Amino acid sequence: MNHSLGILERVTRRHLNLARVLLVHGELASRLALQTILVAAGYAVDVAATPAEAFTKLDEGRYALVLCAAEFASGRSGRDVLSYARIKDYRPATALVTATDLQPQRHSRARQSVSIHTENVPTFLGEVAELIGLRASRRYRILRHAV
Repeated sequence: MNHSLGILERVTRRHLNLARVLLVHGELASRLALQTILVAAGYAVDVAATPAEAFTKLDEGRYALVLCAAEFASGRSGRDVLSYARIKDYRPATALVTATDLQPQRHSRARQSVSIHTENVPTFLGEVAELIGLRASRRYRILRHAV
């Protein structure tokens, strides 16, 4: 009976995928924690441990959101991941993510920073949903003007 429940949960979760997210994070523990939180919330999540891996995934797939670790943002390659994501034809939302700050910090309209800490998981998921929603409304406005 327990085995059947596990299969049912996996099938149900497969149908709950709200949006596809690319998570780029170099630290294994943080990457797994973020991935687990996002998958539990219903998102389909692909992960990349390096910026080079992220470039490959961006070329192979389409994402509603690209979350890049702030650790990469300080180096050229991290900024390149976000810049590369923004020029894709499907225009994913992009954000920096850190596991140390307790409050989300928005730097500008183009680049946002989202923090993750056990106390602010609901805030983190709210920020993720908001970023994906803003991306969707941006795409809708572009399509509406083209008609």
